[in-house]
Amino acid sequence: MNNAPARLLAEFLGVFFLCLFGIGAIMNGADLTGVALAHGLAIFVAICAFAHISGAHFNPAVTVALAATKRIAPIDALAYVIAQLVGAVAAAAILKSAFGTLGGVPGLGDGVSVSTGILVEAVATFILMVVIMGVAVDPRGTFSIIAGLPIGMAIVGDIFFAGPATGAAMNPARWFGPAVVAGDLGSALVYIVGPIVGAMVAVFVYDIVMKPSKA
Repeated sequence: MNNAPARLLAEFLGVFFLCLFGIGAIMNGADLTGVALAHGLAIFVAICAFAHISGAHFNPAVTVALAATKRIAPIDALAYVIAQLVGAVAAAAILKSAFGTLGGVPGLGDGVSVSTGILVEAVATFILMVVIMGVAVDPRGTFSIIAGLPIGMAIVGDIFFAGPATGAAMNPARWFGPAVVAGDLGSALVYIVGPIVGAMVAVFVYDIVMKPSKA
């Protein structure tokens, strides 16, 4: 991996921002709108700051999907995922130290089954990944220079849609960090399987249906 320290630090910081801002908003009593904006703004800022360094994955599901389509080497993808998970744990640990407790662990809403939770997370991540493909991965994307804005807004919209049902993690790292620090690893399948399946379906659908055919 060329320039590995910079790229891995960028991935660490991107997830660190996401968890610090997002979980911090929840712990400070923000309503659904505030929580959605905190997560969306965190990703907007992180993409604008670090996309030119690492490509701004900031999400193991995104990295796995891009690795599956050979857009990143498997060993580089593994390093990215580790950096992302460490960034999430670091943010959660700082928040717990600062507040003396920790909230913001994604969980299923009342009456939401594991299977429904996986479906909701998959759909939310599908939407996010399609936007990422359209504005950041596809060179034809109109918003490639400011891809953080539409991607951040996709996160905001997804949280409005999926937040009450699952917390709208859309990101295994966003679940993993606070879950590990809080010692609450319940519903792991929802927040690992759902986002990865959603991202994988999105990237293959985009490549098969939306990507221009070769002349």
